[in-house]
Amino acid sequence: MTKLKLGSLPDDKPVKLTLELPASLHRDLVAYGEILGREGGQPPLAPAKLIAPMLQRFIATDRGFAKARRSASFPKSPP
Repeated sequence: MTKLKLGSLPDDKPVKLTLELPASLHRDLVAYGEILGREGGQPPLAPAKLIAPMLQRFIATDRGFAKARRSASFPKSPP
């Protein structure tokens, strides 16, 4: 079993954004979704479903961001 940084994805009410991705990043997201789906015994996950959890994981593990946020007294987002 492959150890991916993302686990199962919570069902959350989204905020719609429109963005452009490089083709190579889109291909990587498609492949990641296929692997994550296979690991979870589910169909492949669409790239759009992966972006938010990946960004959340990135922000949650960025120590520099956490330190800057604490020192600047920015409100913390709910988990």
